[in-house]
Amino acid sequence: MKNPPRSTIVKWSSTLMLCVLLGGCGSDSSSDEDTINDGTVNTSPVVDAGTAQTVTTGDVVTLSATISDDDTNYTVTWSQLSGTDVTLSDAAETTTNFTAPSVETEETLQFQVSVDDGTNDAVTDTVSITVSAEDEGEESDSDSVWIINTTGEVSSRILDSSTGIGVLVNVQSVSDETVDDVDYTVVTSQGIPKYDVTMTQDIIDGINNRPKASTDLVTGETTASVGDVIEFGEDVGYVSTGDNCDTNAGYGYWPPGPACPTEDEREIYFPKAPEAATEECENGLGKVGLFVNGSSVYNWGDGMSFNSDGSWQNLAPVAEQYDVDICGGHSANGDYHHHFYTSCLADLVGDTGDQHSPIYGFAADGYPIYGPWQDDGVLAVSAWVVRDYSSSSDTGCSDDARSCAMVDQYDASLGTESATQGPEFDDVVETLSGNELVASNGYYYEDYYWNSDLTAQGGAYLDQYNGHTDATRGYHYHITISEIDGAYAPAFPYIIGTRFAGELQDNSVASCSTGTVMGPPPGAG
Repeated sequence: MKNPPRSTIVKWSSTLMLCVLLGGCGSDSSSDEDTINDGTVNTSPVVDAGTAQTVTTGDVVTLSATISDDDTNYTVTWSQLSGTDVTLSDAAETTTNFTAPSVETEETLQFQVSVDDGTNDAVTDTVSITVSAEDEGEESDSDSVWIINTTGEVSSRILDSSTGIGVLVNVQSVSDETVDDVDYTVVTSQGIPKYDVTMTQDIIDGINNRPKASTDLVTGETTASVGDVIEFGEDVGYVSTGDNCDTNAGYGYWPPGPACPTEDEREIYFPKAPEAATEECENGLGKVGLFVNGSSVYNWGDGMSFNSDGSWQNLAPVAEQYDVDICGGHSANGDYHHHFYTSCLADLVGDTGDQHSPIYGFAADGYPIYGPWQDDGVLAVSAWVVRDYSSSSDTGCSDDARSCAMVDQYDASLGTESATQGPEFDDVVETLSGNELVASNGYYYEDYYWNSDLTAQGGAYLDQYNGHTDATRGYHYHITISEIDGAYAPAFPYIIGTRFAGELQDNSVASCSTGTVMGPPPGAG
């Protein structure tokens, strides 16, 4: 059984490990050079347009150039040389995207990237993208992936506060609808999953070894025993203190702090034919998608930051590690959600890690979210990596501390800039629920950057959106985890990246973030 133990979800180690080696695609260096006014030699840039890809009609395709130059004073221009015309999301950036066009037979598109440093002749490189005709038999956003409640089953633990009747579990209905010539899958759910968890010694130990077990639990330890089958919302001994937590709403199942879930009526539209985003669209707090059991998908953040100044933003899976239930979820204003992988959902969809993971859910842009496995025993790998803060590093600061931020976390070549001083890597910080954690490297969003060289390697490496394309599934996201000392832990950005890969429709459940500093999540969960 390759499915990660639940104890790794309940109790996360605050020490993160970089498990991938940085690599890159190089090309032969150029001998072209010119002398600039100060007498130094300005050599021509070296550019690699990336490796050839084979995609399917409708896939979002990422073109990512690797550029080596004496400085960053150059301009980048992508252009299409041949094939059915497509629209590039941003032809003036090292990384750009487009949606593979509809083709009746296989067709090869050729793209060129040109780099001009303003001194030497522009240098170019090309890459070919082969587009296969869409196979109607391929796995897609079939309605069949949803866990639909066909019997009207209700929760025995989460009750409607006004009627005392159990809230409906899983997904209530899935239908097709066309709005303004766009085809959608419409999903309705009350947001209550049907999780039945068999308690293991690891889960018991994870609860009892909490830093504040003596006050977090009524008797100082869980009331559950090894072998007990715990229903979603069943009392395991917690002193639940959040909103909606009473004997009729699952009191004792959730740790102190988060709100307890309630019925959350949802009707969510997912476009059946997602399109690649043409503009940057940061995802914000709240729903960014839906899992196939009707639970909400949230992004990486909890809305809090160091000293509440908007920089050094908390990563929810780290800062809220003691605020989630035994399935790694909790709620905000009654909305039950996950920020990261849960083995409880893996069990429901039958994901054991012996092949490519099945669909776990869908992002708001319509692209499917698959589980963590790329192949039998092979994990999909995030290309977001932890910064090296040492002064000798391109991503570091002069004092080897959190005193600078990256100019652009999507382009490490732009270097760093001064920022509000963050905590030292051995400082202890207090979470929203009053737990103390070490602010080690990897605690904050600003501790990470996207390494485009890893994405360019292809294979199991994902793109900046935490997704990639294959010939069977088209473009899709992956939930990411990493193996640390024989156990599995969530790996940033956890489910989908900090930006949506696809366009959000006007009726989308999510919206692009305004970029303003947001306060704590609803219900402080």
